[in-house]
Amino acid sequence: MAGSAPPTRRWLLLEHPGPWRIEAIAGAGIDPEVLSLLTRWAGPTTRILLVRRPGRIDRRAPRSWMLAALDSQTVSGPWRKDQDLLDAADAMIDTSGSAIRQPQPMILVCTHGVHDVCCALRGRPVAAAVSSRWPELVWECSHIGGDRFAPNLVVLPDGFYYGNLDPESALTTVEAHLGGTVLPDRLRGMARFVPPVQAAVIAAHQRYGPLGPSDVTVGATEHIGPHHGHGSETFVDLVIEPQQRMLKVQVLSVRRTDAQLTCRAARETPATEYQIIDFKPM
Repeated sequence: MAGSAPPTRRWLLLEHPGPWRIEAIAGAGIDPEVLSLLTRWAGPTTRILLVRRPGRIDRRAPRSWMLAALDSQTVSGPWRKDQDLLDAADAMIDTSGSAIRQPQPMILVCTHGVHDVCCALRGRPVAAAVSSRWPELVWECSHIGGDRFAPNLVVLPDGFYYGNLDPESALTTVEAHLGGTVLPDRLRGMARFVPPVQAAVIAAHQRYGPLGPSDVTVGATEHIGPHHGHGSETFVDLVIEPQQRMLKVQVLSVRRTDAQLTCRAARETPATEYQIIDFKPM
């Protein structure tokens, strides 16, 4: 599971009561010209997701959009008509505009059952449990990647992905993270890093924790071999900030044998595993 968080820098969240189609954004009924502009400005660094509150859905309730970004405060605005989403496009260019700033973190739980039934069956109980504790923070969301690790949960704006949860472990994991401690046992990775670097940071949390979300700093990285391909190696320099400990981690990318990775997979495919080969002080 380590190293499986999809790398990105921002998340554009569109409040939509559903139903969500397999291609959630394309099937959300947004004006094609507006959607084209959003997609263009999102580019490769922003992930667009549909979100809704857990529980009974009020389809007449006001909707909003939210833009969460690493190392930045979340901003939001109303979505009464599709043209309002042009404000979201503006926010992706310049967050100093009229959007409302939201200081609180956000917790996303994937419940996109049409995309993969496992996400709904396993995700909804987790969303309900976490929402019962932090109702103002929690949203169900469309596909975030890694269905095989369902239920999946993301803490924004930190960009930490957790998987293989159940209601009890989700409560423990979120409570710790919001309190400034990362529990690495169910940690998939951090969206700010590429997969092998995520695996190196997770290993640091496992060996030197408990640590906070920003306690491990990544320095120089060196990649040898085909990009994320079988047999490639990544060397990562890390600093454990509270202990001022400097480390060099060697990560090997290994293609695993073909398997059915998700509930709805039509065929078996391989997944990449990131193995820690060496972990030593500098």
